[in-house]
Order: sequence, then structure tokens, then C-alpha cells
Amino acid sequence: MNFKSAFNHLKNDKVMLFLISKFKNDITLNDRYESDYSKAISMLIIEQQVSFKAAITIKKRFLTLIKNKSKDQILEIENNTMQSIGISHRKVDYIKNTYLFFRDNKIDFEKISEKQVVKELTRIKGVGKWTSEMFLIFILFKTNIFSKGDLALINSIKVNYNLNQLSDQKLDDFIKKWSPYNTIASLLLWKSIEEKVFYQKKDI
Repeated sequence: MNFKSAFNHLKNDKVMLFLISKFKNDITLNDRYESDYSKAISMLIIEQQVSFKAAITIKKRFLTLIKNKSKDQILEIENNTMQSIGISHRKVDYIKNTYLFFRDNKIDFEKISEKQVVKELTRIKGVGKWTSEMFLIFILFKTNIFSKGDLALINSIKVNYNLNQLSDQKLDDFIKKWSPYNTIASLLLWKSIEEKVFYQKKDI
């Protein structure tokens, strides 16, 4: 995906201009793409509330475990086998719920609205708004998504904009300002906190 028009829009914000100058060649939407939606959601479930490093390790083990297996075969994997690779008991249930959902429902997510995507996915027990929003970003490549429930994004805004508190109104102001490219703003904010590179007034 070409981010040029997004960068042109976002650079009016001095913090975004700084982050673009640092990370414009390092951000991508393709690194977590997965065409099998049940697998994609399962990987996002694994990422919930674990460190970035731990998630990478567990996702690799999960991919090895399910390799060349059909949805039905994955549903037949013993729960304790899944737990043995580092997936919690609760998340095993959520992953199985996901495979059941996609086995039994044929929904063309490319053709429905973003709101409808969230509505459908949150029918799966264990899939909340955050997971649905990550699906919109990394699987459907929607360019104007901001996940208010993502703590890394909120923390990155606080540090980059030198804010002790981030009110909902202030956050909405940012979202409005970055629209229609909130996804790209999010990628820059995530990269900032991952690399521990933050805007300071003297930078620009």
C-alpha cells in the first residue's frame, strides 16, 4: 500500500511529521495479513494481553500445530495440546469458537461495512472490539481505523504529545484531525513506542 497521500495529510501535525521522517520506510500493513480469516482471528486472540515477543513465539508454535489441517481437524485438537504451546485455557476456547464460527458462517467481509464487520466478529465469544479493529486494519486493509482500546496507542499519544491525561474529547480531536488516515497514524504511533523514539519539541 502506498502511504504517500496519507503522509501528505498527516504531516500538518508536527508530531506526525516527525514520526513520518523517522519511520516512513518502516511501516507496513502487510506483515500480519492472513487470507484464512479463522487463522487471522486466532493469531489476534493469541496477541491479546501478552507481550509482543511472547506473541511471536506462541504464534509460530500455533502455526506449526495447525499446519495442513482443515477447520474440523483443528477443532479436534485436544485443548491441553493447545495449552501446551503457551495458549491459555480461555484463549483455546476462543480460538475453537472462531473456527466454529467460520466453519458455520459464510460472510463476505470485503463487501460489508466496517460497523457490520465489528458486529459480526464480536458475535464470537472471545472476540471483542479491539480484535475486530485489528482485523479491519491488518486483514481488510481499512485506512481510517483507530482503536481507542489499544493501550500502546494511547500511551504513544501521551508521550509524543506530552500529555499527562488524554481525555476522550482530546482523543476524538486527534482522530478527527488524522481522518481519513487513522490507520496510518496508528502504525506510526505503534512504531514510535516499539522503537522508543518520541517527538520532543526541539526535534522539529
